[in-house]
Amino acid sequence: MNARQTRAARVQEHAYARRWLILAVLCFSLLVIVLDNSILNVAIPTIVRDLGVTQSQIQWIIDSYTLVFAGLLLTAGSLGDRFGRRGALQIGLILFGLGSLGATFVASANGLIGIRAFMGIGGAAIMPATLSIITNVFPGHERGKAIGIWAGTAGIGGALGPLVGGILLQHYSWQSVFYVNLPIVAIGLTAGVFLIPTSKDPSAPRLDPVGAALSIAALFTLLWSLIQAPTEGWGSRNTLGGLAVGSLLMLTFVMWELRSSHPMLDMKLFRNARFTAANTSITFVFFAMFGSMFLITQYLQFVIGYTPLQTGIRMVPFSLAMMVVAPNSTRVVKKFGTKITVAAGMGGVTTGLILLSFLQADSSYFSIASRMMCLAAGMGLVMAPATESVMSSLPLAKAGVGSAVNDTTRQMGGALGVAVIGSVLASIYTTKLVSFFNTAKLSGLFPGGVVPPQFKTFALGGIGTATGAAANLRADNPFPGSGVAADLLESASRAAYVDGMRVGMRVAAGVAVIGVLVAAKYLPARTSAADESRQADELAAEYERSGINKALAD
Repeated sequence: MNARQTRAARVQEHAYARRWLILAVLCFSLLVIVLDNSILNVAIPTIVRDLGVTQSQIQWIIDSYTLVFAGLLLTAGSLGDRFGRRGALQIGLILFGLGSLGATFVASANGLIGIRAFMGIGGAAIMPATLSIITNVFPGHERGKAIGIWAGTAGIGGALGPLVGGILLQHYSWQSVFYVNLPIVAIGLTAGVFLIPTSKDPSAPRLDPVGAALSIAALFTLLWSLIQAPTEGWGSRNTLGGLAVGSLLMLTFVMWELRSSHPMLDMKLFRNARFTAANTSITFVFFAMFGSMFLITQYLQFVIGYTPLQTGIRMVPFSLAMMVVAPNSTRVVKKFGTKITVAAGMGGVTTGLILLSFLQADSSYFSIASRMMCLAAGMGLVMAPATESVMSSLPLAKAGVGSAVNDTTRQMGGALGVAVIGSVLASIYTTKLVSFFNTAKLSGLFPGGVVPPQFKTFALGGIGTATGAAANLRADNPFPGSGVAADLLESASRAAYVDGMRVGMRVAAGVAVIGVLVAAKYLPARTSAADESRQADELAAEYERSGINKALAD
């Protein structure tokens, strides 16, 4: 054994003893993904003003990352199982860091969309690796607590992102929000080399390139269709055709995996009610989370009028509620079981969404914050127990691809939430503003009594562009009634946005109700004795192979 192999074996031997330090590194690695997305949400209005992007481009800046990230998750998780999860994590961090650095040099919306897509490759390698390593390092009786801390990291990132982003945007350009990722990546890479053990599927299964290609094609097509639906229209040829093709590709993937002797994803896992119901609950909660945050972030800035920094500070209670509840959800599970905990959490999500749907254009911050905290607390009760249920029902050797399934359902739910709720918002917003433009009260202020078509088009692009149109009209003052027209447009766009947000939140609440029913009916209350026994045997075997059974005995 050479020096390098000796050093690797020594790191592996101390994995169990260092499991909490390993968890810290994994959470730190996860933080870079969460922080990047939450910072970007706060930066969007600034990007709108600086780059003059359209509503469609705003969505693609967010969703180009989601599209690549979710499309590659299953493949990345499978490759991590096959070749090593630590290596997958480190490659992901490197790619994410390079993408973050590249983002600081772009000066156009299309450039930012492209670099975000590249960052999605890194994210797809990072996310399943963190959760699968946790599953392989922690024994069953500690895994729930570890996953709770892992899930709570999302709350920390959610709290820090808007706050740090707001501070940076107050003093620097929007490119500065990407610099934050670089030190996190550097620390995660360095600490990972010394602390994280190598782990992979000991059976070294053959690769499944056909399954990988089918999964990527299916997920890409389905997500692209969902992302484009608000712009193209749900009944358009492109949307319906894309959903049909994506569904056909997904069916082909399932059929291939069922017949393959070495499937990338063992479809028999879905026969396990715990695995399937938990993944379904995660899909529903991320539908609500992504969709509602897409609305709330713009509401706070464009309707209430907060600056990016003020918005970041005022988003902290939402993230803190999730950060506190998620790690402590294991205590609730021990007392009441997974079924009741997850169902109650989905009930909290439903309640929070309904309460948010009653917000007005002049609602107080206390009213907004209390409703967001209700929503966040419900999410915290769902995320950790549902994720632990998914991972506890899997063979440890398949932790990477199983984690990828968990992460894929999160992203699919989130993309669907933004697409559906974004479509509802856009439809109502457009209808209300078109009606507003047809009023004599507004048109009478413009020369000739006609609102210029280009002005209408710009204002209908979204509340961000409508606010920008009003500001330009007020600043340029091209005719005597410009200031009054600008005030009317701002008031009408805010009212239209609130009307759209109200309906969007209620749609999300309806989906959350389905999540309550699924958890209550199909999610088992506890981990089965068979699953506990199987994973205990697998973990003992992994320790034996790694030479750390003595540490376990101690």
